Amino acid sequence: MKVFVPTQLRDYTSGQSEVTAEGATLLAVLADLDRQFPGFKFRVVDEHDRVRRHIIFFVGEDREEDVQKPLRSGADITIVGALSGG
Repeated sequence: MKVFVPTQLRDYTSGQSEVTAEGATLLAVLADLDRQFPGFKFRVVDEHDRVRRHIIFFVGEDREEDVQKPLRSGADITIVGALSGG
């Protein structure tokens, strides 16, 4: 499946904005991405596999926070790096 990578994480994907990965769950996709691009997974989930505070995942058009939930076949994944400030 296609995974769209935000600008702030592209250093981990050799500058690529779109990569492909396999997996039945979001966590499995992230593990595949980490295999391809070492260090990637830790930038989006913590050591307890919880989504980091400033990361948002979309599977298709739906926001997804449960990294263990089975993915729909053929759905693209978009990773968004939320902005914060004051």
